[in-house]
Amino acid sequence: MDYDDGEFVRVLDEDGHVVDEETMPDLSDETLVGMYRDMRLTRHFDQRAINIQRQGRIGTFASAAGQEGAQVGSTYALADDDWILYQYREHGAVVVRGLDAGYLEYWMGHESGNASLADKHIFPLNIAIADHLPHAVGMSWASKLKGDDRAAVVHFGDGATSEGDFHEAMNFAGVFDTPTIFFCNNNGWAISHPVENQTATDTIAVKADAYGMPGVRVDGMDPLACYAVTKEAVERARNPAEGETRPTLIEAVTYRFGAHTTADDPTVYRDDEEVEKWKARDPLSRFEAFLHRTDRLDDELDADIQAAVEDHVARIIDESSEFEADPESMFEDAYAELPPELRRQREGFLSMLERYGDEAFLRD
Repeated sequence: MDYDDGEFVRVLDEDGHVVDEETMPDLSDETLVGMYRDMRLTRHFDQRAINIQRQGRIGTFASAAGQEGAQVGSTYALADDDWILYQYREHGAVVVRGLDAGYLEYWMGHESGNASLADKHIFPLNIAIADHLPHAVGMSWASKLKGDDRAAVVHFGDGATSEGDFHEAMNFAGVFDTPTIFFCNNNGWAISHPVENQTATDTIAVKADAYGMPGVRVDGMDPLACYAVTKEAVERARNPAEGETRPTLIEAVTYRFGAHTTADDPTVYRDDEEVEKWKARDPLSRFEAFLHRTDRLDDELDADIQAAVEDHVARIIDESSEFEADPESMFEDAYAELPPELRRQREGFLSMLERYGDEAFLRD
């Protein structure tokens, strides 16, 4: 993946300088600092989640470190009732909408954590690669048919572009002109598979041409650029000018600093030199430098933000640790009405619980 050619939309350079004042989004100082705070919260949550996973307190976790600029920047461009459909790594999108204990409960294995996202207009976390893309198109098509102006932004990785669901969703969105923003977080690796072996096209953004929609390539390590291109795409999705199409494909060129998940060892397939090269483009330090340079942030405010971030994450970890799951809940949600076989299994399970109590979980 070639980052150095600079053939993408960019607002900030790697040192946090504005490349061109005309590209600078019109955002208040409060909004800019809020964006920085949410990026810091995403990074700290990510670090703590990995730590408690190592302690056996949550299940396998996918790290977002390095991709906060794309996630937070793009979400700031949305209205509160626009729908977000994400893969499993875009914790920054959840942070912007409100990070609470419910989200952590999902990673502890409780489906109720997914349910808590609905009030935030976020679809449940998606593990199967790319199968949420047709759902995003269906949701946005429904918005168009109902005559409301909601858009749907769907996040996915570069690996998803090799799945049939990606192409089917893109084609449907193009044909039916749905208000869908396809946001590809191209972090260079689909687990251990490099993006160079993922596609024969020079970029992912160029794939938009085949489906009759605009495609744009953006610096995914630049939160302001990600905000700008998403804002433009959302406005076009709501009110396309004559001759314009509603859907857009955005390719955010970014990088994951850590492993694919906590079950992965990235040292097997990439070297430290590559990782350090990308860490020099860290979206968090780049944005921090910009805010300091423009007097929107000082050391005292920065320290206050960090303290608030640490308190926030510590609180939701404590709250989620007190959650007591109902074993019967494992039979919920898959069906509106349980089929006979699952009803039989549930009755047998509840009978065993009544007879043996907690010891039922310890029996062979």
